[in-house]
Amino acid sequence: MIGMLTWTPAAGGLRQKSVTLEARNLFHMRVAWTTVARGPRTPEAVTRRRVLTAAKRLRRAGVTRVVLPEGFSYGAQLEKCGVAPVSTLPLRRALAADLTRTAMAARYLSGGSARVAVVGDQLSGELVRAVTELALGHRYVLVDVPYGAEALAAQLRREYGVSLLLLPAREQLEEADVLVLFAARTDLRRKNPVVLPLYDETAPLPPLLLPPALEDQLPQGLQRPQLLAALVEGGVLRCGQITVGTAERGTARSETGKAPGIFAKPGAGA
Repeated sequence: MIGMLTWTPAAGGLRQKSVTLEARNLFHMRVAWTTVARGPRTPEAVTRRRVLTAAKRLRRAGVTRVVLPEGFSYGAQLEKCGVAPVSTLPLRRALAADLTRTAMAARYLSGGSARVAVVGDQLSGELVRAVTELALGHRYVLVDVPYGAEALAAQLRREYGVSLLLLPAREQLEEADVLVLFAARTDLRRKNPVVLPLYDETAPLPPLLLPPALEDQLPQGLQRPQLLAALVEGGVLRCGQITVGTAERGTARSETGKAPGIFAKPGAGA
């Protein structure tokens, strides 16, 4: 079972439980929902103690992964009890092709001319799906994995008539317009116009949007990527129901009126 941790406002002198835990249904998925009382005047030491209590209760309930509130900064208390945040890496990798297309659109890069390099340490299912989707809509797709790329390239050429560039040199990877990293590559300079570090939980994501009927049912105040990752893992949400948005749809526009390069390197121009 996956846990959900939310803040509840302090009752202002009224008696209330500082920590609660109950089972709830979220999109027909059973979750362990814990609330922690915290107000603007709650001392940090008290908040840490309450979070630790919540983590202990979650762990006793068999919960080891939890969706956290936005701006949560009490990971040390969770770690003491063997509770960790829900990983967003499977979601990031499942949305790799959509994230790539959105980032390219924000940088005005064309699928007919831009070079997209996909790098990984193994030929995982997520990488295969990403390469397949990208190869169908992009002319130049470079693939750098230790093994298995030849068989994938032969399959795509046979079934769809598309080609991949295999075993690219480091210079070719560094000169690509888009670098999609399923694994860290410390040997690359990463000066590419667009870099997607799909191995990094802390990397920023563009808005992830749902259809209005589902959007209205989402609980507020939780870290959205973690929440969506938990729902996808639980089988109550499909990646196909998630739309990767742009700055115009999810946040304010830049001063120029153009969508900023969501995955662009800092300081890179459009």
